Amino acid sequence: MFAVLTGAGLSAAAGLNAYIPFLMVGLLSRFTDVITLPGGWQWIESWWALGIGTLLLISELVLDKIPVVDSINDVAGTVIRPATGGIIAAATQSASALDHSSFLQDHEWIAFIGGLVVAGVVHVGKSTARPAINLGSAGFGAPIVSTAEDVSSLGLSLIAVFVPILVVVALIVLAWVLWKYARRMRSFARRRRDAEHAT
Repeated sequence: MFAVLTGAGLSAAAGLNAYIPFLMVGLLSRFTDVITLPGGWQWIESWWALGIGTLLLISELVLDKIPVVDSINDVAGTVIRPATGGIIAAATQSASALDHSSFLQDHEWIAFIGGLVVAGVVHVGKSTARPAINLGSAGFGAPIVSTAEDVSSLGLSLIAVFVPILVVVALIVLAWVLWKYARRMRSFARRRRDAEHAT
């Protein structure tokens, strides 16, 4: 049960920023006993995976704060974020330290598909809201919203690993915030367009 919540929370975090939950799982597995990745997933904690993940995180942190470039980055994220969500969900749900379910350990593909779907839904919400936010704020909202997404990804990852029972609440809040932002920014963009046409 907790492993499923952990996988769902980490997948949702990957929908916002693929590299934060990936690195968290890799680092926790490498340096602590909080997560013990099974044999087929131990590559996540390897130095090369952590190094590449760190470089990609740095590029994501920069590119996602630049208007227009962030939308191009989201196009690449359409593959990367759901795939990372699936990988992280499958790896953590089959980790014996999180759950002792032999079903989850024997059917990693179910966790992979579930993680893929959760991360994909969050990614679609993020990538749909972002152009509206950029348009509505003349691009000034991009770094603010991107930073909020990064903090949310980190917070959701921490909750998923250390307090998985709160994942459901965190996912509801995340869905509400994405919906509210998109709605507010579309309304702002519409008012701005109407004002420009009136002049």
